[in-house]
Amino acid sequence: MGGRPSAGNTHELVLSGVSVRYGESVAVAGASLTFTGGAVTGLVGPNGAGKSSLLLAAYGSVAATGRVTLDGEDISGLSAARRAGRGLALVPQGRQIFPRLTVRENLQVMADTLGLPGKEVETGLDRFPVLRDRARALAGVLSGGEQQMLAVSRALMGSPKALLLDEMSTGLAPLIVAELMDTARRLAEEGTVVVVVEPSIGAIRDRLDRGYVLLRGEASGPVDGGRELDAAYQRAMGVTVTGTTAGTTAETAAGTAAGTTADAVPHAVSPPGGR
Repeated sequence: MGGRPSAGNTHELVLSGVSVRYGESVAVAGASLTFTGGAVTGLVGPNGAGKSSLLLAAYGSVAATGRVTLDGEDISGLSAARRAGRGLALVPQGRQIFPRLTVRENLQVMADTLGLPGKEVETGLDRFPVLRDRARALAGVLSGGEQQMLAVSRALMGSPKALLLDEMSTGLAPLIVAELMDTARRLAEEGTVVVVVEPSIGAIRDRLDRGYVLLRGEASGPVDGGRELDAAYQRAMGVTVTGTTAGTTAETAAGTAAGTTADAVPHAVSPPGGR
């Protein structure tokens, strides 16, 4: 898995008793989770479990109760823009890039929002070689993998202390997922908090160090090890773990799980300057 950073360089994001409601519907019910740098942490749960709502609550994009701290500082009362300024970054489900702006302009918007110098745009273009090659292309014409790389690179501008990735691998080719997970690993080893949220983790479970299961808005864990997390998820879904077929069975269960869908509640996510 690689080396671990020294304790002084390791960041920590703590959610304590976080709850999210949409009217009478409870999306997240008093979830308490601790995410630390030095490890890639997974958060897994079926569609409608409240995963996106939990990330949006951490980021400050939806109203929530409970406490959010970043490196010991209580940021619960801050807006999304101010949380971003403190070092919290989110790559939302659906990427939320600006399709009619070029790759370079997408990065420039974030640089302007965070008050970063122009060299940070150049750093963002160099983070993934394809972004430099496509710098003048409209973001809307990029492939899904290229758009996700742009979204990740944009989120990393300003060297955040914590990076939240919501369904980063959805619809992407395995080679692209591997490249993105390599980036996540490097960041974690530098001490950045890295949280990877997915409805199933079969494709990335060997890349995860620990994680939590979220089901019906309630979190359980942490569980050490990606395979152990996958097994815990299967048990939570009522799936019997049976050797090599277990991963496929769990992914099938995740895709077909029903119930009140908290994550299906419409919500728009803007880059920090839009909040």
